[in-house]
Amino acid sequence: MSKVTVNEDVCKGCGLCVHACPKGVLFLSPDRLNAKGYSPAVVRFAEKCIGCAMCGMMCPDSAITVEKE
Repeated sequence: MSKVTVNEDVCKGCGLCVHACPKGVLFLSPDRLNAKGYSPAVVRFAEKCIGCAMCGMMCPDSAITVEKE
């Protein structure tokens, strides 16, 4: 199993990671804002992550880290 971590302070809520994930692991938080006023990406279904790291590659701010076990 892989672990996805989103640095919510850096995330600007662009949604590129959400659309890039083939398993639907990430979504934009509808009820939380970071210090910059953006709705950050959050991990919804961590157990579905296959470790492809597409989310991290798509992130223009390098806010996502994917660790493979």
